[in-house]
Amino acid sequence: MKILILFALVAAATALPSFDFDSYDGYQAGDPSVPVAQKQKHVNNLLWKIYDHLHDGELKTIAGSFTPEADKSIYTDGGEAVHHLVQELNDHRLLEQHHWFSLFNERQREEALMLFDVFMHCKNWICFVNNAVYWREKMNEGEFVYALYTAVIHSDLAEGVVLPPLYEVTPHLFTNSEIIQKAYTAKMTHTPGKFHMEFTGTKKNKEQRVAYFGEDIGMNTHHVTWHMDYPFWWKDSYGYHLDRKGELFFWVHHQLTIRFDAERLSNWLDPVDELHWENPIEEGFAPHTIYKYGGEFPARPDHIHFEDVDGVARVRDMIIMESRIRDAIAHGYIEADDGSHIDIMNDRGIDKLGDIIESSLYSPNRQYYGALHNLAHIMLGRQGDPHGKYDMPPGVMEHFETATRDPSFFRLHKYMDNIFKEHKDSLPPYTREELEFPGINAESIGVEGELKTFFEGYEFDLRNAVDSAEGIEDVELKSHVHRLNHHDFSFVADITNNNRNPVLATLRIYLCPRRDSNGVIFEFDDGRWGCIEMDKFWRKLKPGSNHIVRKSSDSSVTVPDVPHFQTLIDAANSGNVDFSEHSRACGIPNRMFLPKGKKDGMEFALVLTVTDGSHDATHDNPEDGEHGGSHSLCGAHGESYPDKRPMGYPIDRQMPDRRVFESVPNFVMQIVKIYHDESVH
Repeated sequence: MKILILFALVAAATALPSFDFDSYDGYQAGDPSVPVAQKQKHVNNLLWKIYDHLHDGELKTIAGSFTPEADKSIYTDGGEAVHHLVQELNDHRLLEQHHWFSLFNERQREEALMLFDVFMHCKNWICFVNNAVYWREKMNEGEFVYALYTAVIHSDLAEGVVLPPLYEVTPHLFTNSEIIQKAYTAKMTHTPGKFHMEFTGTKKNKEQRVAYFGEDIGMNTHHVTWHMDYPFWWKDSYGYHLDRKGELFFWVHHQLTIRFDAERLSNWLDPVDELHWENPIEEGFAPHTIYKYGGEFPARPDHIHFEDVDGVARVRDMIIMESRIRDAIAHGYIEADDGSHIDIMNDRGIDKLGDIIESSLYSPNRQYYGALHNLAHIMLGRQGDPHGKYDMPPGVMEHFETATRDPSFFRLHKYMDNIFKEHKDSLPPYTREELEFPGINAESIGVEGELKTFFEGYEFDLRNAVDSAEGIEDVELKSHVHRLNHHDFSFVADITNNNRNPVLATLRIYLCPRRDSNGVIFEFDDGRWGCIEMDKFWRKLKPGSNHIVRKSSDSSVTVPDVPHFQTLIDAANSGNVDFSEHSRACGIPNRMFLPKGKKDGMEFALVLTVTDGSHDATHDNPEDGEHGGSHSLCGAHGESYPDKRPMGYPIDRQMPDRRVFESVPNFVMQIVKIYHDESVH
């Protein structure tokens, strides 16, 4: 009861919207009594200056008075999760503050998930925010940020809340150390500053040509957010099943890898080579990045051989895990932990294969197949100090925020992508009957507008990178980066429906590099594996001619920029919060929708496939909604994946005879060129 009285006093003393705290137990997930603007303000304040103590008066008061176990009726599990976390705190077992955090550290992940579990068992927002405030002051900052982000993503209580961009919450993970040092100098001298951030390396390193892709803060955000949307540690007891999670793991990383290859071709580089455990890691990496607390991210020299990592894995363990997975593909089944066989020679086999390769808790036999993906990230991250001789902190590969900065990330995922391809190539090719859509002719596919890319300047806030001092106001601190963008355009298609009645159609658009780095045209079956998914949507086709126009900004694989932290603060303070288009940060940045291309144009094959939507669609009336925007790569929260077909259909399987593809009237292809404007906008 003391807690309720405190909340009533705080609410009355502030200019925030007032709540009826007497009906505390009545707050439910969708209860309008707690406005989204208030929830947004709470989240903003919880994530602002995460390494400092709370500044907000309301939350600071709660932190000093709330007792997590005082009223266990506010939890759906009777307080079991919070009791466990309180015990860990009282026993002094939790990681201290001002220490680095890595999700790949088993104990640190366990602690973060203890807090996540508390959030997910809260019955109402009051319980959620009280615990967030209390534990923010007690737990390691990295663990807290991870638990809060994943809870806001997955909890119905936080519906409508937009998470600030991680690159403005924890800038150290996204910004070069030189920029951080300049920001500290500016803060100490109380001088506003805007600092230009270069990509790592020099022109002596050919990998520098594509650093704009792996080091792009929007691409980093997509990667880390996908792993929050579909975490490998997820259990269905948290509330729902993550539909086709293993297949999504394959598809999203396949798309990242082939997009990287397209950028390499745009810069006269060969596609990335796959990693081999017995061969040297060709490309070294100097991250030029530091932890807020814990020193510099370790560097890795060129041409080093893999070494066993003490306490993690031996090189031979990685080879054994790989061989067991390849044996499963060769046999056509996975051996479950109870000894039964799970058939993977079908459309859903890729989902099970993704679960065991990623090392997901969904894996049917984690003991036997191991943790290939997760251990590979740690193995690569520790090669600078594999035996702990120098007690170095984790490498960039041990954080999803920073992993794509390292060129070895794409070598690792090309290696895993080739394992997935081995499975896909073992499946029989699609027959004409499986490909065609009777009565439908795809007449043409093209673009309206020019396919032209350019680099633009972009600024993001660095104020959370520096410490605060009482009585000293913040000054404007920003990092300026160059990033890839493109001019707006639309896909245009003409489709004839020769049936007497309207039909529901699924339209899938792919963009496929046409030539290799030597200018040689890809063979048909080789080229299809490098096709980039550009869009997937549903349309009702009336009898006769149908002219379809689809804006590039409406793509099902991309998302717009996350609003700046300050934008979210201003919106919450004004009570005007409507960021429905930013409901998810998972998705390719829409400005990186197109590969860079070349000054004189780079050829791509633009492919349209039109298939039977009544067979494909999972949900009713799919043409009326976008299923969470970036559903092609990120699915739909708490729902079935919108498309029943395999991800990548119909180019996911071998095509030994291109005439089958070319003879199907519901498929059409057009050669297009992407141009790059070399002047900086």
